[in-house]
Amino acid sequence: MLMRRDAAMALYCCPRTGMPLHKEGDRLVVEALEDGPRYDIVDGYPVLVDYERSVLEKSSVQRLSSVVARHDYGGWKARIKRLVSPPKDITDDNVDHLLRLIRRDDRPAKVLVVGGGSRGQNMEPLYEDPRIELVAFDIYASPWVQFVADAHQIPLPSGYFDAVVIQAVLEHVLQPQQVVAEIYRVLKNNGVVYAETPFLQHVHEGAYDFTRFTESGHRFLFRHFDRIDSGFSAGAGTQLLWSLDNFSRGLSRSRFVSKLVKLVFFWLRYCDRWIPDAYNIDAASGVFFLGRKRAVAVDGRTIIAHYLGAQR
Repeated sequence: MLMRRDAAMALYCCPRTGMPLHKEGDRLVVEALEDGPRYDIVDGYPVLVDYERSVLEKSSVQRLSSVVARHDYGGWKARIKRLVSPPKDITDDNVDHLLRLIRRDDRPAKVLVVGGGSRGQNMEPLYEDPRIELVAFDIYASPWVQFVADAHQIPLPSGYFDAVVIQAVLEHVLQPQQVVAEIYRVLKNNGVVYAETPFLQHVHEGAYDFTRFTESGHRFLFRHFDRIDSGFSAGAGTQLLWSLDNFSRGLSRSRFVSKLVKLVFFWLRYCDRWIPDAYNIDAASGVFFLGRKRAVAVDGRTIIAHYLGAQR
């Protein structure tokens, strides 16, 4: 379950120095440094961004709103969205696997969600399980986060979390390896990471979309983790639906037309289950990685041998 914002306050660290922060009025300060960095608390949300090392603009972040338009689907729109973007069985299974790895009877499992401004698809069990102590942040405020921060400098203590979840985020950061290094840092020894990242998807979120990964490239990104499982989170049928959506939008210059096309061809998503896994991996819309923190990185030859696609 999501930790209360006031309870999370004790965890915060300075993103510049890594030192603990102390509340002083409507700011958080490094108590040990008289002239150290100071971070504003805006409408109850600590804004823990080191603007000297971030591409984020203070004027935008301090407004607490997303710089990208996010649609709120309800009623019939929600039903249509569920039809064209159904919950993924693969993610369901992976989240269940993650919970089995980290749940203990004697204490809550501490889980961090990176980019948790909106509740991720199929992530409900993390938010509903009383045995999960959930901390989440994003670059904008929402009811699902306790604070605002840049994932390149996570303002939380090292070795604290049992698991980190990062879904549909790594394509939106400038330096994915630095973000993964931060995930590694905040995890306990033997802590677990679960990531979902696009491979063959068109640009979304405009100027804030930077990177894509093959399944093997995604594995290499998490080379400081032992692989528990990895593969495609959405396959070739889903990828084709993305292409038709964007093709029709470009041809018609109309978002409405593209959504009609997507509605007509929504059934392509269900073809993923009929395509062999190896072919889905080579033409995946998105890929996933579930792994455990390790002391020594996996080498490049191991990554080459890891390839799971159909061109072996």
